[in-house]
Amino acid sequence: MHGFTVALPPTPAGSILESRRLIMKIAVVGATGQTGQQLLNQALQQGHSVTALVRNPGKLTVTHENLKVVEADIFSEDSLKLHFKGQDAVLSCLGFPISFFYGVTGYTQSMKAALNAMREVKVNRIITMTSWYTDPNSGSNSSFLIRFMLLPMIRSVLNNMYEMESFLKQTDDINWTVVRPPGLKNTPTTANEFLTHEGYYVPDENGLPIGQSVSRGDVARFMLSLLNNNAWMKKAVAIITK
Repeated sequence: MHGFTVALPPTPAGSILESRRLIMKIAVVGATGQTGQQLLNQALQQGHSVTALVRNPGKLTVTHENLKVVEADIFSEDSLKLHFKGQDAVLSCLGFPISFFYGVTGYTQSMKAALNAMREVKVNRIITMTSWYTDPNSGSNSSFLIRFMLLPMIRSVLNNMYEMESFLKQTDDINWTVVRPPGLKNTPTTANEFLTHEGYYVPDENGLPIGQSVSRGDVARFMLSLLNNNAWMKKAVAIITK
């Protein structure tokens, strides 16, 4: 993943944008990924104070007065709690590669470390992303290509996402939300309305999935919107845009 360079102006105090939102201190993990970059930029544009936890700080060359970039181990509770302390929320855009031979464990391992670190420093809100079709039986209504070609290819990732979701559902003391987007595309962020469903995809009136993909920027936009409402607290929500 290549880094990118952009300088963002701070949000003016008293602006219309700022007045509509509660400005927060947030920690972002997965900030060097493509969706993480979108979330980082939008968070700064909205006036939030952001701590980006990255493995290689050199990959993240954003500059902003409200941004702090720190090196951290996402699998280490001790490493994470140093940078979670004092934050209002943690947002995770972590992604892990497909593994055909060994399975994928990064989602569960990193989430367990994150929750333990949050408990240590008394941070109570985490928003993370997975995907449509994490439940192995949820793709039966998807298209032929998705059901028989794509899903089997990425099942190792989806299985571990599902394990992480199941782990979160057993967590009572942390206010978590899982955001499930479909396929991710590198297209401009829109202002389109979101369609949401508490399930493994967003269905139409016949129970069939509505669409197949969403802009990464729109996923980031939805995740940040959850900072200011409790609509999906301790729930997993599938999303897509109209």
